[in-house]
Amino acid sequence: MLLISTYELGHQPVHLASPAAALRRAGHEVRALDLAVQPWDPDLVAWAGAVAFSVPMHTAMRLALAAATTVRHQQPGLPVCFYGLYAAVSADATLRATADRVIAGEYEPALLEWVDGLEAGSGPGAGSTSPAAPAPTPVLPDTGATVHLGRSDFQVPARDLLPSLEHYAHLAVDGEERLVGAVEASHGCASRCRHCPVPTIYDGRIRVVGPEVVLADIAQLVAAGARHVTFADPDFLNGVHHSTRVVAAMHERFPPLTFDCTTKVELILRHRHIWPEMAAAGCLFVVSALESVNDEILARLDKGHTAAQAAEAIAVLRAHDIELRPSFLPFTPWTTPADLVDLVDFVAEHDLIANVDPVQYTIRLLVPEGSLLLGHPDMAVHLGPYDAERLSYPWTAADPRVDQLQARLAGQVEAALAAGEPPGSVYLAVSRAVRRAAGASEPGARELIAAGSTQGRPRLTEPWFC
Repeated sequence: MLLISTYELGHQPVHLASPAAALRRAGHEVRALDLAVQPWDPDLVAWAGAVAFSVPMHTAMRLALAAATTVRHQQPGLPVCFYGLYAAVSADATLRATADRVIAGEYEPALLEWVDGLEAGSGPGAGSTSPAAPAPTPVLPDTGATVHLGRSDFQVPARDLLPSLEHYAHLAVDGEERLVGAVEASHGCASRCRHCPVPTIYDGRIRVVGPEVVLADIAQLVAAGARHVTFADPDFLNGVHHSTRVVAAMHERFPPLTFDCTTKVELILRHRHIWPEMAAAGCLFVVSALESVNDEILARLDKGHTAAQAAEAIAVLRAHDIELRPSFLPFTPWTTPADLVDLVDFVAEHDLIANVDPVQYTIRLLVPEGSLLLGHPDMAVHLGPYDAERLSYPWTAADPRVDQLQARLAGQVEAALAAGEPPGSVYLAVSRAVRRAAGASEPGARELIAAGSTQGRPRLTEPWFC
């Protein structure tokens, strides 16, 4: 069995290591290929009896479709599976052209069942649900994709199959770079933000990875040199008691280890009592999807917070020396140039210039097949027909200047990053561009520099986006 990852947010891919452990336990021979850091290997494909692509995000799915096409050309009869959060997107087209099986949700039991079926000689599409496997639910009508939300018996991920941690994102802090390991303590999300792909599959449910498995995984990452851990759960505080128990046990066993996690603004505030404990256990920063500072847009996305609450969350974390690293969704059908001015001003006002990966200023709303936004009454007028190549519905903004500005900023930020410009310089250029687009006056450079420290904030060396 060959498992292939194309992209997992710059981390060593747990979505290869975890199913690899399950397949090994069942007696299968497993190899892994991470195309984010390894070259294509035709010999591995020739060795394989079947290939499965991990697709936990949109970028990974688009890259995997191209790689699967290569597999089809190289080994036309080789069984191919897509598994992960984005596996069901455009599943109908995928199944016709590149795959025999598509599995979303808690994919490990179904993936194992598929491989067992192949070994038993049931053919490329083998793996209909057996009595022992959790019953699948169709994700999208007539696509052939299935989603499994049963509870899995997770094994300690088989990280020995993966490239070493040196190949992945590092933690930059205190003038040095440290090796980072990424783990997941839970899957799914209890929230149902309309623009997020997770509720499309999990529908407000979570599945917990046993603490003993998470801690054993952390132990092998530390043995491999990790000095920092990223909890890569969609939202680390969905199961707050589980998460705090894992953090406490990790800190007791590995006191020098630092960590970061991702959670919503509303959970930062709801669980504000945990942050002293989290800081004492080594939490350096929290990633949170602020998305916008326009409360009407936040309501359309069903984010569960306001701009004022986002500011409060920053203050709550900083009271315990924890930084908030925001992700943004600046470009939506309802965005105006004035909204973008408010966003860059918010960044400066709250001393976030060094905390924002510049790519976040350019992110455009993605509307994949099955998106909860498709049913929103304010969305239909902006949508074009589904684009199967891009795996999303194109849209146009109510204000044409917004689409033009997004294209300009994307090129500008890409060029600045390629030239190695620091976050402060990129911020100034972005701020000036959005102010020109909105016809707003430009603040003086001294005011902007005074508003934001651009030195010394902990960060990962690879900016992430889905």
